[in-house]
Amino acid sequence: MSDPSGDLTRGATLTLRPHAMAHGGEAVAYAPDSRVVFIGGAIPGDTVSVTLDRVKKRWARADVVEVLEPSPDRVEHACPAAAAGAGCCDYSHIAPAAQQRFKREVLIGQLVHHTESSLVLRGFDLAIDLEEETLEPTLGWRTRTRLGVGQDGRAGVRKARSNDIVADVACTQVVPGALDGIVGPGARTFTPGAELVVVMDSHGQRHVVETAKAQRGRRIEWMETVIEGDMAVTEVVPVEAGGQVEDFEFVFPPTAFWQAHSAAPATYSRYITDWAADDYERPIGWDLYGGVGVFVPSISKAMGGHPHIDSVDYSVAATQEKQQCLSGFDVTVHSHPVETGLIGFADPGLVVLDPPRTGAGAHVVEDIAQYNPQRVIHIGCDPATFARDLASWGNNGYVVERMALVDAFPMTHHFEVVCSLVPA
Repeated sequence: MSDPSGDLTRGATLTLRPHAMAHGGEAVAYAPDSRVVFIGGAIPGDTVSVTLDRVKKRWARADVVEVLEPSPDRVEHACPAAAAGAGCCDYSHIAPAAQQRFKREVLIGQLVHHTESSLVLRGFDLAIDLEEETLEPTLGWRTRTRLGVGQDGRAGVRKARSNDIVADVACTQVVPGALDGIVGPGARTFTPGAELVVVMDSHGQRHVVETAKAQRGRRIEWMETVIEGDMAVTEVVPVEAGGQVEDFEFVFPPTAFWQAHSAAPATYSRYITDWAADDYERPIGWDLYGGVGVFVPSISKAMGGHPHIDSVDYSVAATQEKQQCLSGFDVTVHSHPVETGLIGFADPGLVVLDPPRTGAGAHVVEDIAQYNPQRVIHIGCDPATFARDLASWGNNGYVVERMALVDAFPMTHHFEVVCSLVPA
């Protein structure tokens, strides 16, 4: 048991009542000595018995041993893999309305913390002006997933903060049929220690690729063995503008980046065509961290249909092949990191950037801002790095015009933010 004096030690057991969710999917409570404790598997309103796993001077981390009194927001797990300990659907035991509420609270908390000394939110009331949208479906939405392979050759999702594999049950995020025969009883086996990339594309073709294990936070782009399907994934994105919808078909390797939720590419394209539609003095658009160029059509339509667009991404898998669906656009693809600089580009009227989870960073924001774009659409997939980037925009003379929390990762703590920024 824990020392009643409040001297916390690893392995000690406490009874706690969390009061909020932290960025990262853990609940937050206070220990008897007032240290913050981050609790995996708990939610605000629970009373839980926890075991301390890590103890620091100012905070500790713990896991739930038993839920003594459940929160009114606690429900049965929607994902059997998460119920078995997989680190996939860490919000699947939370009622949908509460999931959205917690995500909003996390975003606002990060924005208040990181932008308090910035003018970027001048005139923007987070309590009133922040828009919200949850993408449908909320189960069976993930069109691509990365699985681990255990030493027994069985594939599945890794347990939270572990290399152990949950191979007996499939995650309910993944679109129906994608994991048939790959995860679960009777599934085939793969190379022990490898990783699988599984994709179900817009034409219903499944692609299964075996790769080496990726380092944490990095993406493997080369394929070692094609198990099923071929080297070309096909994704169709409907882009609407002026009441007209046009489909664009992108073809790329299974390992190239693509938005996880089936509805995400069309949704973000809609935000661009709706929020960025304007008369631009400079008919130049920048598509930064552009991947295969999915936002080129929406940027073009927002700018009146005839701009020149520079699309930048370091991924060889995404940029090595010219996309036939973009042949009607004046677009130049640059295969290098955005961080290496934008020297030589024509001054843009509109900039769209969709950086990775690490964010764009102050250096990139400053580089873009020195060109004085008329509008910036910034898409962020991590609230902390997004908030830091937003503060950088404020430091470079930009303010928020519109902002939306887009729940593109239902049943998880993840979400995206779409933001329109204009010069102050």
